[in-house]
This record gives sequence, structure tokens and C-alpha cells, in this order.
Amino acid sequence: MPELTAPAFCTEFAFTARVSVAAPIVVGQGPAGLRRFVAITGGTVTGPLLKGSVLAAGGDWQLVRSDGVLELEARYLIRSDDGVLVAVINRGLRDGPPAVMSRLAQGERLAASEYYFRTAAQFEAPMGSRYEWLNKALFVASAEREPDAVVVHFFRVL
Repeated sequence: MPELTAPAFCTEFAFTARVSVAAPIVVGQGPAGLRRFVAITGGTVTGPLLKGSVLAAGGDWQLVRSDGVLELEARYLIRSDDGVLVAVINRGLRDGPPAVMSRLAQGERLAASEYYFRTAAQFEAPMGSRYEWLNKALFVASAEREPDAVVVHFFRVL
């Protein structure tokens, strides 16, 4: 039987969102882990395929699992430079050595290479807008945590 080869997995850099965030609100320990909520307070979007701002409308629901991994689901809005609103749903995982994650939790700025932070995003843009292409593709991202923001580098899967 001939050996199968997987097709190449290609991505295209689309844009970076610098999402400003408030301090976490700790909901408490639940059956699945420690639940937190982080309000999104604004931000910027820059890149070759989209430019605009992140609105202060939305938040990031987080779960710190018993194994220390952070699961997140962020929902927020982007307003393009030409005034089009785009809804974002971004789900991901953040993990690293306990000492690194402790430093990150204390607000220390660390190199993104010191921990794992990846997401998968879906966008919803108005039909007929110049951003309708966002509705028709999957996106993956690498992210990094800053003391008052999350920087997310979005790549369209081709």
C-alpha cells in the first residue's frame, strides 16, 4: 500500500491585536478548577489584513485547571479603521513551568518563549463588508501576556 503524505499546512499572518485587560475577577473554585473573568478594556489592531481598535466591550472567561493549565475563551469586538464591527471568539491554552507561571501572574514581563500560549479564533464580520473574508477562514494565533494586555498574533489558515 502506498504511503500517504499529509498536505502542507500553510498560514498567512493577518494581524496583531494588543488587547488591554483589567485585573482578573476571581469567581472561585468550581468542580473543573478556579474560574476567573478578565474584562477587556480596549486595544489596537495592526497588520497587513486588518487595522483598527479593540472596543471596551467583552471579556475573557478563564479556567485554571487542576494541572495548572489556563483555558480561556475571550469574546470581544474589533472596530476596523473604516468603521466596520467584527465579533471575535478566541479560545486557547496557556501553560508553562510553575515558577514561570507564578512570575507571569505577578505581572512580570517574560519572553513569550518561556511559556506556551496558543489560541484558535473565529471572526464574524457583516455580510457584504470588505471583511467578509474573516467569516470564511480558520485562524490560529500565538499570544503573549503583558502586565496590562494580551498580544495576539493571528494567522489565517490557508
